[in-house]
Amino acid sequence: MQIAEIINYTELADARIIELFKSATIELPDAERLFSHVLNAQHIWAQRISGKKPLYGVWDTHPKENFELLSAENFKLMREVLNNQPLDKRILYANTRGDQYENRIDEILFHLFNHSTYHRGQVVTLLKKAGFTPPVTDYIMLKRDHLL
Repeated sequence: MQIAEIINYTELADARIIELFKSATIELPDAERLFSHVLNAQHIWAQRISGKKPLYGVWDTHPKENFELLSAENFKLMREVLNNQPLDKRILYANTRGDQYENRIDEILFHLFNHSTYHRGQVVTLLKKAGFTPPVTDYIMLKRDHLL
């Protein structure tokens, strides 16, 4: 499987969650905080790979009205990374505490996608508890439906 397909999958799965947030007429602060974290982490990792300073903190909360734009910016950054950097390139970066680490781009991207999926599952649990029927975000189901 190609990294590009994983990017496409993550973008589609996130977009389905964002659509649910857009249609929600009730406040969902816990779910919004957690999905903001997903968007922030994607942004932070893409910025680290690009050698830029992130604009958001790990737990900054964004209004749900901004999710779509933030997501689009994140996936633009990820695709720029994919198209302009070798995946085996090692990146030196600092975490939010200032500790220095080094990893390959493909390792970082794997972490980013896994992290997104993990927290998307938590968001879905919160949405179910609030009475919503969450959208299908399973990779294989989206693949079967020829959406990927």
